[in-house]
Amino acid sequence: MYSKTKISKILLSVFLLFIIADISAQPSEEIISRNQYIEMWKDEAIRQQAIHKIPASITLAQGILESGNGNSDLAKYANNHFGIKCHNWDGETLYKDDDKKDECFRKYLTPHESFEDHSLFLTKRGRYSFLFDYKTTDYKAWAKGLKKAGYATNPKYPSLLIDLIERYDLDQYDTQRVLANGVESQSIATKVENRIVVPNATITMSAMVNVHAVVLTNNNVKYIQAKNGDTFYKIAKEFEMGLWQLYKYNDLTKKDILLAGDIIYLQPKRNKSKTVAFHIIKENESLKEISQLYGIKLKKLYKLNDLVFGLNPPAGMKLVLR
Repeated sequence: MYSKTKISKILLSVFLLFIIADISAQPSEEIISRNQYIEMWKDEAIRQQAIHKIPASITLAQGILESGNGNSDLAKYANNHFGIKCHNWDGETLYKDDDKKDECFRKYLTPHESFEDHSLFLTKRGRYSFLFDYKTTDYKAWAKGLKKAGYATNPKYPSLLIDLIERYDLDQYDTQRVLANGVESQSIATKVENRIVVPNATITMSAMVNVHAVVLTNNNVKYIQAKNGDTFYKIAKEFEMGLWQLYKYNDLTKKDILLAGDIIYLQPKRNKSKTVAFHIIKENESLKEISQLYGIKLKKLYKLNDLVFGLNPPAGMKLVLR
């Protein structure tokens, strides 16, 4: 017969084996492949080229290189795809060891903000101004010019960018044009019924207070940001939608108030996030705000996290997004 002590040891060993097996069975964090990254962000790169005249191939290659195909800590936890450091930055930050210990990096709400800020970083700083003398199809000149202007310290930076562009045919996107509805066009801006349509953006020429650029979230849902003077009715009329559609797509009621800066979706949100695994809830942040931020239906967000609908979980909670 076994003694009680020996039986206890055996049971403990079996228990530990179950724990180890369970941990081993847990799915590992999904890794984004290079081809997946290109597919996810090519339209955004094309849109940035249309607006800021930076080759889409350069934007994509820099994103791949700087973010490790979107798998770096900066990309995952700060939505920073280009390794841009703080440099007089007033927004949120993330500290990480880089060239020096504990360096300050910019943190964005969405990866789209990172792509836009990358474009502004190049267009607003004088040392990069000579790059815009190059054609958007001359990716080699851009790659070498970025190193010359001091974007990166690695002496091989130009060749790394050029190799990525040529290996994955990224230069095809330097001449490709994508409209807001995803249909290719030969011209970078097509005039249609008093509207200018550019990649992922629709701008109405009348009543400047109600000009809205249509963009895509990282969850591939079209939205606009409300401006001063906007109402739900004006937005619905501008995009030829029913008021009920705006309310339904945005989990709103007639009692809700529209504020400047609010995200308003023009199509149904998704059941889960395609690119972001979780979100840490901030102080005074509601699930409704998080639902709008990531383009996820509010009820689905509650269901994904086994929460009682209408109750907001505490700050610091890790919220599952997919």
